[in-house]
Amino acid sequence: MIRTPYYLIDKRKLLSNLETIARIRRESGAKAVLALKCFATWSVFDLMREYMDGTTSSSLYEVKLGREKFGGETHAYSVAYADDEIDEVIANADKIIFNSIGQLERFEEKTASMIRGLRLNPGVSSSEFDLADPARPFSRLGEWDAGKVRSVIDRIDGFMIHNNCENEDFNLFDQLLMRIEDQFGDLLHRVNWVSLGGGIHFTGENYPVDAFCKRLKGFSEKYGVQVYLEPGEAAVTKSTTLEVTVLDTLFNGKDLAIVDSSIEAHMLDLLIYRESAEIEPNEGPHAYMVCGKSCLAGDVFGEFRFPERLKVGERISIQDAAGYTMVKKNWFNGVRMPSIAIRELDGSVRLAREFTFADYEQSLS
Repeated sequence: MIRTPYYLIDKRKLLSNLETIARIRRESGAKAVLALKCFATWSVFDLMREYMDGTTSSSLYEVKLGREKFGGETHAYSVAYADDEIDEVIANADKIIFNSIGQLERFEEKTASMIRGLRLNPGVSSSEFDLADPARPFSRLGEWDAGKVRSVIDRIDGFMIHNNCENEDFNLFDQLLMRIEDQFGDLLHRVNWVSLGGGIHFTGENYPVDAFCKRLKGFSEKYGVQVYLEPGEAAVTKSTTLEVTVLDTLFNGKDLAIVDSSIEAHMLDLLIYRESAEIEPNEGPHAYMVCGKSCLAGDVFGEFRFPERLKVGERISIQDAAGYTMVKKNWFNGVRMPSIAIRELDGSVRLAREFTFADYEQSLS
């Protein structure tokens, strides 16, 4: 038995998402590149590369990881490239996408032989969180002035537009895309490809995939562009659990259970966005607040219901633990880093990576 805590990636569940991606690619003509900022656990890239076209990145290291571990198309994007990394980015990327005209002009000569793109910001998004809203006031993410973009259109081949964030509503996606067409329509006719970014929850339950494919295909044909999608969460949703063990129970007005993990260290987005974790089936007469073991007072996974009273040594499976977890895990409090395990398609489970004190020590100086 694998010692907790560990992330357990179930390839059978991952495959369900990948099959939807393959269907969208087939029926809409869109290409799909994995957003490494969300999920970069390369031990399952052997399966993912069969259903996706490549990767997209947010940094030099992600570009290199995509090139070396995934293959296919390797798209490079960064809010800002540094002078001392641009050559290595170019060496590892098929496309380079600039966040601003200033960056495009700064590295124009170096990237003259590359496929180049520019990020656009239409000024609207689906985000409910200001922290994650690319269209927030004074946003640094992309160019919003169509006139300025028009002045450099002969130097770029395509656009990247990312303004969907955890968007489960196809009608909202459609409205946002219409806004993009109204704002940048004449420019869209002048490029070869358009990436609509990530944050579109098209692998969610009851999502109207047929209508989504039709909309993407219509957009592609109208402007004569290759459409790209950049799924992260959509590719890995519901595929992974964080397996933890109860270390202690106590009562302080509520029943509490302390586990051998931490939201700040192992599921940081729960803390950032003040969200609760998920467990299944979350039913029964016994309610517990499940808490992490770090010293942070707010290190709480959430309140859940169980069929029996929890005991020390029992295991709990925290659901939907793939996106923005392993890429954000950290050594806060020196809490043991979760291992990474994979349930293969045949049902067997293998330990892909275990982290030790040496990893903790070597992350510091």
